[in-house]
Amino acid sequence: MRRAVALASILAVLGLVLLVPGTGGVPAVSAATVVKIGVDLPMSGGEAPNGVPTNNGVLLAIDEANKAGGPYTFQEELKDDAVNGVHDPAQGAKNVQELIADRAVVGIVGNFNSNVGKATIPITNAAGIVQISPSQTNPGLTKPEFGALDVRKAHPDQINYFRVCPTDDLQGPVAADFAYQNLRARKVAILDDQETYGKGIADEFEKQFKKRGGTVLSHDGIPKGTQDFHAILTKIKSENPDLLFFGGVTTTGGGLIRKQMPDVGLKIPYEGGDGIVEDEFLKVAGDAAEGSYGTVASVNAEKLPAAQGFIKAYKAKYNQDPGAYSANAYVAAKIIIDAVRAVGPDRAKVRAWVANLKNYKSIIGTFSFDKNGDTTNKVISVYQVKNHKWEWLTQRSFEL
Repeated sequence: MRRAVALASILAVLGLVLLVPGTGGVPAVSAATVVKIGVDLPMSGGEAPNGVPTNNGVLLAIDEANKAGGPYTFQEELKDDAVNGVHDPAQGAKNVQELIADRAVVGIVGNFNSNVGKATIPITNAAGIVQISPSQTNPGLTKPEFGALDVRKAHPDQINYFRVCPTDDLQGPVAADFAYQNLRARKVAILDDQETYGKGIADEFEKQFKKRGGTVLSHDGIPKGTQDFHAILTKIKSENPDLLFFGGVTTTGGGLIRKQMPDVGLKIPYEGGDGIVEDEFLKVAGDAAEGSYGTVASVNAEKLPAAQGFIKAYKAKYNQDPGAYSANAYVAAKIIIDAVRAVGPDRAKVRAWVANLKNYKSIIGTFSFDKNGDTTNKVISVYQVKNHKWEWLTQRSFEL
């Protein structure tokens, strides 16, 4: 009897069914089917302040799903795409290949950075597995006019990559409008890290700022790995701009540039995209961070009644405020969970269900995915560093 009970327990853990003689083939022991959600984010080094709170959103969605019960038990399969503390496309590609090889993984939440997505989307597209990003904003990942077909070569007409954040052809213009209208800047200098995200948002900022009637005095790409920006900043000071805009993330120069600006007497507003709106920027830039501006390609969940339960649960579980993309990650994971509940843990069916998603009610608003896999929710938020903390200022829905 003891052996029988032990065997039943083992089979239950494996998600199998034990048929007991004399019961007419009725299952005596069963367990929920284990379904995995793959996650690829930068989880270490200077990137951890982005990846960890984003991943917390995924974990919260999984916890809530399992507490609700049902025929499936959801688990996370987490991968870190940071190498030596910096997001790495090659590592992201390796991670995604490993996730796809695990047949229990029905969908992937990720990645965080756009250049990592450029490396991973061709892989997930070829495999036909759904991939939902909470934070990648480069338009070239989804929009044909920006080159998206280059990352969907295997199945150009089969959308498997989706995102719940707006794109940089929206975020860049909002940043430019804020600089021109709210900060009254008329002459700007632009720096970017020459990566997919950084150069993309800087280019979009430049186009919109010129459209408004502003002057771009210079737009330079910084060499990878640069630590000393004093010469670059001295040149910019000689141009006498009203504002310096940076396209990139904290770890590719965004924090050090701001930190070194006072060293050369460059006392002008500093603005960037969501790549700098995180705690690592505050740490790296130090006191010089004060007054900096940044945009985030997401609604501020704290302003939405539908998100109050999420915020309360997040704070209770992690003892801190949600990150900029925690709510987005929660929604991305919940979409995959809802798809599995609707059509089962079949990758092809899950992908098709997500591709046809319409009027999905979530904590960040009701939205659909368009023909390119982009969200119809196009809200961009603007933040400023006040008293060593990023504080929300305003948000707007931008339409092209």
